[in-house]
Amino acid sequence: MNAADDGTTIPSAVARHVAGRADRVRARLDGIEALVVSDLTNVRWLTGFTGSNGYVVLTPQRLTLVTDGRYGAQAVHQMDEAQVAGEVLVGLSSAAITAHLDALTAGFETVGFEAAHVSFQQHADWARAFHTTLRPTNTIVESERRSKDDAEIALIAAACRIADRALAEVAPHLADGLTEAEVRNRLETRMRELGASGPSYDTIVASGPFNSALPHHRPDHRLLLPGDLVIIDVGALLDGYHSDMTRTFVVGEPTAEQAEVYAMVLAAQQRGLAAVGPGVAAKTVDVACRDHIGDRGRGDWFTHGTGHGVGLLIHEDPFVNATSDAVLQVGDVVTVEPGAYREGFGGIRVEDLVVVTSDGCRVLTAFAKDSPCLPSPPTT
Repeated sequence: MNAADDGTTIPSAVARHVAGRADRVRARLDGIEALVVSDLTNVRWLTGFTGSNGYVVLTPQRLTLVTDGRYGAQAVHQMDEAQVAGEVLVGLSSAAITAHLDALTAGFETVGFEAAHVSFQQHADWARAFHTTLRPTNTIVESERRSKDDAEIALIAAACRIADRALAEVAPHLADGLTEAEVRNRLETRMRELGASGPSYDTIVASGPFNSALPHHRPDHRLLLPGDLVIIDVGALLDGYHSDMTRTFVVGEPTAEQAEVYAMVLAAQQRGLAAVGPGVAAKTVDVACRDHIGDRGRGDWFTHGTGHGVGLLIHEDPFVNATSDAVLQVGDVVTVEPGAYREGFGGIRVEDLVVVTSDGCRVLTAFAKDSPCLPSPPTT
């Protein structure tokens, strides 16, 4: 365990929990005898390997990681650390790697590949080289990755605590004549100081009647001014796992309209949180948020989906929007983040990250959201 300088305990890597994941994927190999995993996020989830070039060949009896000469020693070390039973093969060229993949799949009539992660050219190369029938597959590993185990949830929760703490220290200074970019820089620096390897994504600091009306505005050199709405969307990256949180502030006293819209968005978000639970259609959570805003005459102000899954990727299944066919399950980690945006007024978004539990959900992000007023500096 590592101790952050605010006293927060940060879990170490989830390596010892990686073992056993291969068997979960094998159970999904319906109609194929082996699987070539090429997506690096899926490779990492199965093996603990974090290099930029790697393939996993999963057969009924073996797991083999194939990589290039840069990563041979790293792959062996990380698989040992992850307690994954398997071997590492190194190819010194792309042709040599393909030859390893061919040899490992020889003898199987049908071998799956990840259709969403293999280019047309790569498939053509494999089709010429492999002595087997290649069959496209979709989301086999992702379906198992989706439900997080206790160690993964602990890492995500720790990443949330880092972002909570960084925002608690930076937000009181939004009235100090800072630019959006300076606020972003302070947040990202502080998260690293608290133990994060970096931000989960490009931190959003969006202020004023135009910038804050853009849900994914990139921070620029605009000064934060009295009366501004300021959306801060911030997350920490910890051992490969992401957090995600948004809070909206007003520099100075909120106007009546700002207070009204903030209360509307917050109430919509609370309705969304209350709707989350196992067996609930993801679109039901979206409807809970969207209807509340629409019933108040501002339905066209809510211009994006209500949420998405978070884990080794910042956006992953399940997606929470009006067209989703996903059903929430225990272990899903998802955002609930309704917003309202209008150029000339600005924007307001409130977002929490939650894990679906047997009786609803547990909120992992803890920064206060009851008011858009700037918080006081933390006392500890």
